[in-house]
Amino acid sequence: LLNEHGNLKAEATLANLSEETIWYGSAAASEFHDMDWLQQHLPEDGSVEIRSRTNDDTILVIAGPKSRDVLSAVSREDWSKEAFPWLSVRKAFIGIAPAVVMSVSFSGELAYEIHVPNTQLYAAYLALRKAGEAHGMKLFGSMAVESMRLEKGYRHWKADLITEFDPFESALERFVKLDKPGFIGQDALRARQAEGPRRKFVSLVLDCTHAPAQWGDSILAAGGTCIGTVTSAGWGHRTGQNIAMGFVDPAFGAMGTALLVEVIGEPVPATVVASDLYDPEYA
Repeated sequence: LLNEHGNLKAEATLANLSEETIWYGSAAASEFHDMDWLQQHLPEDGSVEIRSRTNDDTILVIAGPKSRDVLSAVSREDWSKEAFPWLSVRKAFIGIAPAVVMSVSFSGELAYEIHVPNTQLYAAYLALRKAGEAHGMKLFGSMAVESMRLEKGYRHWKADLITEFDPFESALERFVKLDKPGFIGQDALRARQAEGPRRKFVSLVLDCTHAPAQWGDSILAAGGTCIGTVTSAGWGHRTGQNIAMGFVDPAFGAMGTALLVEVIGEPVPATVVASDLYDPEYA
């Protein structure tokens, strides 16, 4: 979602559950932020009603190469790639628990979000854990997701997706259709695109292992001039790389550009590895 200036306002997943019902899901921290924005722009004729499900449902996530097998073991539906590809949604039962299942993933893995009423949450959890035993399924935490999403170049709201920049500067141009009629910020975004980007969002690999960069650390040109800022950083445990993401002067955003990133106050070599890693083509 954009504001009137054509900059990013919010980021969410929308799912068509039926002809009359659309599910809107966004970051837990943005609940009131997004609700205020949506309510301010409701049609005046009362044709659209918004109801919060935050206190009624909980989301369970299973991720990894065997997640489709686990899901198939607890539900009668066909969860093959052909029957339920990426960005699909359907209602199903997980064991005895009714659920809305979505093929989406912040980790960038083959994964499923399972939205379950709180009254049936424990039943769904037990069914999934039981089915996962045959595949060595384990619990994972938020820092594991952070590492995986950095490896994929996935953005984090209020870190990498911020109101200061527009979707073109944020490397989200594949989600923009400027000829779509009537969206908020459309005219401002067209004008901004004509002017050219002020910044470019990139992923970097740092040539050091003693520490990761931190949010707000400076990105420097080879001569030491500050040309950008880190927005997210951490260790990629499977790639074995020290990763950082951030906004830089567009002149320094090309693949392979050699830069420096300040880590604990000391500049270390870094290389631009991507300006758009948002690739949905996993299994």
